[in-house]
Amino acid sequence: MKKIPVQEILSEEINDLKLRLIYGKEFLKERYISNFRIQKPGLALAGFTEHIHPERVQILGNTEISYVNSLNPDQRLNAFENFCKKRVSCIIVTKNLKIPKELVYCVKKYEIPLFRTEIVSSRVIQEIMFFLEDKLAPETVIHGVLVDVYGVGVVILGRSGIGKSECALELVKRGHRLVADDAIHIKKKQDILIGTSNDLLTYNIELRGLGILNIKDMFGVSAIRMRKRIEIVISFVDWNSEESYDRTGLDKKFYNIMDIELPHLILPVSPGRNMAVIIEAAARNHLLKLMGYDAAQEFQDRLMRKMEENRKLEINRIMMNQGVE
Repeated sequence: MKKIPVQEILSEEINDLKLRLIYGKEFLKERYISNFRIQKPGLALAGFTEHIHPERVQILGNTEISYVNSLNPDQRLNAFENFCKKRVSCIIVTKNLKIPKELVYCVKKYEIPLFRTEIVSSRVIQEIMFFLEDKLAPETVIHGVLVDVYGVGVVILGRSGIGKSECALELVKRGHRLVADDAIHIKKKQDILIGTSNDLLTYNIELRGLGILNIKDMFGVSAIRMRKRIEIVISFVDWNSEESYDRTGLDKKFYNIMDIELPHLILPVSPGRNMAVIIEAAARNHLLKLMGYDAAQEFQDRLMRKMEENRKLEINRIMMNQGVE
């Protein structure tokens, strides 16, 4: 399971939360977070600690602090003792609430980083979850091109030199947007895949004979995207006259990336075929399917109805020829 040190939540990416370290600087690299979800330990402070998740960020807001302040000192110490001995990754107190001295005692005893912020709990939870979901997402890298075509994230795969980058350049020229060329970095966030370029190749595309081109500088910021959800995969293959290719769209194929099945189209490449136009058509067709219209299925249904009508007409004709009412 992927995990990150607690120190990561002090990064500039979530600097808006104004987290201030109260205690535990020496433990920031020793404590780890492995789950993007946040926990508010109200029940744990009341004595039910069975479902404490130690590697989640623990948030103490107004409700939790008000509750422990209603206890006498011994009860308060016992509540924090039972909570902190679960060895939680870190604790954040929100709204600049006064931190009970019993909590400070317990975090020192169990070596737990303690933070405070002036931001309200709801916003802290939202920001940290968004940050951790990105940081903890499983990731992989595949060789290909990722483009945004009519709002659909399209991955183009194929052997080196088959024309993936040239097709992407034509799509950009036609008003679509480049996300990544050559190496697509993919993160899995719950049940969706997000593709990005790496830092070195961002905005760039490599074309044999021309070299490296900066799409942002050539076509403007409207021609690029930093990240895009991946929705379909298209594989370019060399045309083989002996190979049988799908001609109806009824042969459903899928491409597996990190256990997520994506619609997969195999497009043969040959001189004269405008692959950019074909990818545009594939993206439009994908959008129609999302709206509930499948042209291939509708054609098959219409064909089957026509065949059934012809079958009934033929049966009636035979029966009339034989004099059967």
